[in-house]
Amino acid sequence: MELNPLKINRSPILKSSGLNKSEEYLTKLCNKTFLSLWSYPNLYRAKEKELSDLLVVFGNHILIFSDKVCKYPESTDDKLNWNRWFRRAVEKSAKQLWRAEQWIRQRPESVFLDKECERPFPFDIDTHEAKIHLILIAHGTSDACKKYFGSGSGSLMIQNDIKGITRHTTPFVIGDINPLKTFVHVLDDATLDIVMGTLDTISDLVSYFSKKEILLRSDKGISATGEEDLLPSYLTKIKDGVHDFDFPTDLDGIAIVEGAWDYFCNNPQRKAQLNEDRISYFWDELIERFNLHALNGTQYTVSAGGLKDSEKILRFFAGESRFHRRVLSKAVLGLIEKTPDNICGRRFIIPLNDEDPYYVLIVFPQEAGVTREEYRLRRGEYLTACCMIVRAVYPRAKDIVGFSTESGKELQERSEDAIYLNGRHWNEKMQKEAEELRVKLQILVNSNFYKMDDKEFPDVVRKYIPRVGRNDKCPCDSGKKYKKCHGLNY
Repeated sequence: MELNPLKINRSPILKSSGLNKSEEYLTKLCNKTFLSLWSYPNLYRAKEKELSDLLVVFGNHILIFSDKVCKYPESTDDKLNWNRWFRRAVEKSAKQLWRAEQWIRQRPESVFLDKECERPFPFDIDTHEAKIHLILIAHGTSDACKKYFGSGSGSLMIQNDIKGITRHTTPFVIGDINPLKTFVHVLDDATLDIVMGTLDTISDLVSYFSKKEILLRSDKGISATGEEDLLPSYLTKIKDGVHDFDFPTDLDGIAIVEGAWDYFCNNPQRKAQLNEDRISYFWDELIERFNLHALNGTQYTVSAGGLKDSEKILRFFAGESRFHRRVLSKAVLGLIEKTPDNICGRRFIIPLNDEDPYYVLIVFPQEAGVTREEYRLRRGEYLTACCMIVRAVYPRAKDIVGFSTESGKELQERSEDAIYLNGRHWNEKMQKEAEELRVKLQILVNSNFYKMDDKEFPDVVRKYIPRVGRNDKCPCDSGKKYKKCHGLNY
């Protein structure tokens, strides 16, 4: 943790927005999911030689995207049409992804933001323990797929018994493109928005990809009518405290039929979850405010490591799942709401797992007659002291993340500070200083603790609906038959 932050003035990080409409759209999706500090379109490995359509580097997770638009052939030979499209859109892109992966593993220092290779990638890419995810976006099949099957969403089917490029001969069915190489996730026109829109945090998305890779490369035969119908089997199951596919172990194969996604979306608990998650996007907006200042070189203060230090701090904020962002957003907004503008308010988020970060949330009053610069300095010192006290009280805390803003719910414009304390680097002198601060400031002394009672899928109490026939008029007076109104999902 840097206790004496520095004012900075550096050039902004200039990024591409995509070279065509398809790439521009992918860039917008990835900026929403991974946020702007970690999402980089159109990178290069040498002059005029593109590395990837989009790259995400988030700690030890590296995601490489290939975006391919390929018109589907229209001959009368269905298998020939599929083979031609597969070679151009999938096989070619998969090989490009594997080459990009190899380059990044072997020469991570030779990744550039521009085709002249004058602007290097802004962060160190550590491939020593990296988990690389390859995502292939293949456009052009949706209408042809619907026509071939006569109905459906237009998404490609999944069958994990299809292994290898030459085995992909069945139209509109995707398996494991090359079992000897890094798994390639194939998304299409129908599933791109669903997957990226549903798993719209980096932790949620990479967790799904990781579990899906394990599932599809297991001995269990898996067949799904599309990626969207496979997704609910992951989202609705918890194994060892995290989302996972939890199919019966005594079955050799699992077939997931069409409609699983629609059924999931229409479930009242899913709808309640989406409603509860609305507040969580405050956390995304907060991260993006920090990100934009970091990218533009307009941060008020920064530690000696500059942008790289900022990225490490913000990675803790962005590493939270959608559910945890909901919890953190409620904590911050609740603290602002309940703290008068002349009072200093504090909240400490103590995780159940010591491997997760401890959060220190502070709202600090602006005193009359104090300059803005002096105020920010005092607030930073107070936040630092609180983080140190947390480490003193909780010796098992490894990562302590601090956030502060102004007191007062009526304030129109706010400033935010974020700091990080590495609890692994601690000594007796720091412990003594922290204990003295604890007594002096009366922080975490006879404190009140509350267990946060929140559920990812909130319980839903169904309203009583009188017993009526399916073809009778609905008792809600809509004029519709019961089966086409409130009886639709029963």
